Amino acid sequence: MTQITLHVDGMRCRSCVREVTARLRDVAGVQTVVADAAGSTVRLAGSMTVADVLAALAGTTYRAEVR
Repeated sequence: MTQITLHVDGMRCRSCVREVTARLRDVAGVQTVVADAAGSTVRLAGSMTVADVLAALAGTTYRAEVR
């Protein structure tokens, strides 16, 4: 199982967490998504690829970096 931790710039409120979580949950292979607005982090687990995860947030106001 792959685990990816992202720093998501711009994710600071509940609404942001819901939007980011919904986008990432739809990525093929994602099994779990745990988002933390206070730390602007998201932890993912599953068989997804980093490219697919980053592509899910492309075109949004959120800027994600792998940590």
